[in-house]
Amino acid sequence: MPHDTPLIATIVAGLGLAFVFGAIANRLKAPPLVGYLLAGILVGPHTPGFVADQALAPELAEIGVILLMFGVGLHFSLKDLLSVRAIAVPGAVVQIGFATALGLGLALALGWTVAGGLVFGLALSVASTVVLLRALQERRLVETERGRIAVGWLIVEDLAMVLALVLLPALAGLVNGGMDVGSDPLAVSLGLDLGVGGILVLTLVKVAAFVALMLVVGRRVIPWVLHYVAHTGSRELFRLAVLAIALGVAFGSAKLFGVSLALGAFFAGMVLSESELSHAAAQETLPLRDAFAVLFFVSVGMLFDPTSLWRDPLPLLAVVFIIVIGKSVAAFVIVRLFGHPVTTALLISASLAQIGEFSFILAELGVKLGLLPEAGRDLILGGAILSILLNPVVFNAFGRLRPLLERPAPAPAAQPEEVPPAEVAAAPEAPLPAEPATLEEPAAPTALTDHVVLVGYGRVGSLIGAALQAAGRPFLVIEDADQPLARLREAGIETIVGNAAVPEVLSLANLPGARQLAVAVPNAFEAGQIVAQARAANPGIAIIARAHSDAEVEHLRSLGADAVIMGEREIARGMAEALAGQDTPAAIAPGAGLFHA
Repeated sequence: MPHDTPLIATIVAGLGLAFVFGAIANRLKAPPLVGYLLAGILVGPHTPGFVADQALAPELAEIGVILLMFGVGLHFSLKDLLSVRAIAVPGAVVQIGFATALGLGLALALGWTVAGGLVFGLALSVASTVVLLRALQERRLVETERGRIAVGWLIVEDLAMVLALVLLPALAGLVNGGMDVGSDPLAVSLGLDLGVGGILVLTLVKVAAFVALMLVVGRRVIPWVLHYVAHTGSRELFRLAVLAIALGVAFGSAKLFGVSLALGAFFAGMVLSESELSHAAAQETLPLRDAFAVLFFVSVGMLFDPTSLWRDPLPLLAVVFIIVIGKSVAAFVIVRLFGHPVTTALLISASLAQIGEFSFILAELGVKLGLLPEAGRDLILGGAILSILLNPVVFNAFGRLRPLLERPAPAPAAQPEEVPPAEVAAAPEAPLPAEPATLEEPAAPTALTDHVVLVGYGRVGSLIGAALQAAGRPFLVIEDADQPLARLREAGIETIVGNAAVPEVLSLANLPGARQLAVAVPNAFEAGQIVAQARAANPGIAIIARAHSDAEVEHLRSLGADAVIMGEREIARGMAEALAGQDTPAAIAPGAGLFHA
């Protein structure tokens, strides 16, 4: 007997087509999210064939946003957030104001009302959480200073949009004259009749109360719950606890305090970040984060009508110009005025050159309240689709702009006076160059030959590097995280900055002239890409990698690794050797050395 299963049909169609078209996009060297958006268009109501449930898809996508922001919060402490407030708060406010003014101007040119123009401009001013974080994560920039500024900027934008969503009903009441301006749910439940100013104050009080509750109570309760569950020894319960906390705090904060689901999840992750279990929590939520983030892009694609591209192209092109060029230029100027380097300004500009989930929510509410015409919602959706598609192109284009913007000025004419030797000796050393990243010029290839290439300089890689240094072996390190890079610079070790899985980065290590490759990164999928590329570049190179399971060992060996070290096996071997080398069990005392000559 057949059953009506719209939820299952939506998930199967969304993820299935996203996989097919994502794989095709990847094959064509395009970002996989292009395929995800195309999958959404195909299952949407504007194309023939199967139509997914348009009510369920956005709700599934919202789960992805919650888990994604929870994961970001796990890597973003309160100290990090406060450290970027000086640029993130004024920068986001000014950028929102500039983009809103541009949107208002376009709306007035199209004959809309001022209120509709304000809603339209606000929708164009806020970047997509999912797109921005995906871009930063792919480039390993979330934990860098530039990444923290971008995320802090995003949080300020989210707070501004929460405030806008609360005030829109009041604005509609003033414009239409028939709605109660005291429409805040809490005010209604208490029987209060608030004006616009009262609603604004009440909103700020509720947000402040939520933040205070999370920082005072949440910082104690959430880590305590996870520590309790961890001591039960059940990984299943621990995973369930992480998901329950992320989704429960997000939902509760939205219902009780009126903040966004994404913001609630972010604070839940941030208060947990101070616990030693934060890394395990991040790993447990990663698979679900990825799956539901894909559904977000599919749900965006479902809303888009492809015929709008040729039905009314000029307003759509103007919207894309505001999002991609107007916002980017504003962000670049703001960041530079605050004294940050070109690299940071370009990263912020590229990160914000798109719109997403908050824009859709604002557009839907604006239409529902009679402030925004339906044509405005269509333009916002079209602008979101095109800006998301263009975002990887923007990152690459800004990377090419960087050398031009940082071109040094011509040197002044030489002065006749010579600088005394004492002053030369006292002059401070030139600062280290800014760390290369995705938006920077590629580094020069290494001049080393017959050397060791070490990929990753974390806990394992740093020990390997120390052993190579002690043995006097020539080697270089490929790394992209801030803290290891700082240690490498201090030690004077030759370093290639970037993700070794990217062919352009790996090619800088002179693999054809290298003797050995040590892949010390823990991600087996990424390690496999590195191993395969290295084997193709130098069939005779000796490759050693690390793994955490038998399946990972076989995977890396099949791609060309000569030796794969699995941590559990080495621990077991060391313990067995220690047991065999002792006459009595009592000889194995806590702290006794287990490694013998």
